Amino acid sequence: MTVLVDSHCHLDAAEFDPDRAQVIERARAAGVRAQVVPAVTAASWPKLRDVCLQAPGLYPAYGLHPVFLAEHAQGHVDELRQWIERERPCAIGECGLDFFIEDLDRDLQQYYFVAQLELAREFDLPVIVHARRAVDAVIAAVRRVGGLRGVVHSFSGSPEQAAQLHKAGFLLGLGGPVTYDRAQRLHRLVQSMPLEQLLLETDAPDQPDQGIRGQRNEPARLRDIATHIAGRRGISLQALAEATTVNAQRLFGLPAAAA
Repeated sequence: MTVLVDSHCHLDAAEFDPDRAQVIERARAAGVRAQVVPAVTAASWPKLRDVCLQAPGLYPAYGLHPVFLAEHAQGHVDELRQWIERERPCAIGECGLDFFIEDLDRDLQQYYFVAQLELAREFDLPVIVHARRAVDAVIAAVRRVGGLRGVVHSFSGSPEQAAQLHKAGFLLGLGGPVTYDRAQRLHRLVQSMPLEQLLLETDAPDQPDQGIRGQRNEPARLRDIATHIAGRRGISLQALAEATTVNAQRLFGLPAAAA
């Protein structure tokens, strides 16, 4: 069985409430033996923790997502510290910057992002970063804080930005968008990037691959994404799975038994 790690899946989302157990079962049947489940708001942390206790191979990350800025309060940074100390998550996130949505306060986004980067450095945890139209700003923040490692999920930047992130100790998460015929830039990136920088992800229930366009995404689809990327790189699915699983285990500190 080809073993895969979904490095970014919102398994706690309400879309999975009706059939979460079946979603987990289908993922395992497809070879997805571990999932990293990142949070988006402080209010979501308790449910996320409970979801990750429902089955083996589910690893929580706690953070404050920039798109949900209106739901954050400065006190949540202190609460996040407490959750990290008590729960010992595999990462901090999902955090980051989103400059695509015009009315999101960029200064406030920077405040929460840098605060979470500093926590990641303090606790020696990786960060799961959202960077939409904001890759250069993310790179600048990572460099300013220093001493970090992590992943920029759903990466859509340039090869030059990818190289800068690699130098800074950051991996790139790629998922459903790379399977679309029009995604020429992502196709070129996935063919040329170092294999040791690659993580696989679904971002389920969002970002469905081309085969289920317009439908709810789920972690079992990771196998289709992996097959597509392996084909683009001209390597076997098994070789891609082994490499990306090792990458995920190394970054997130996942046990080999997670496979």
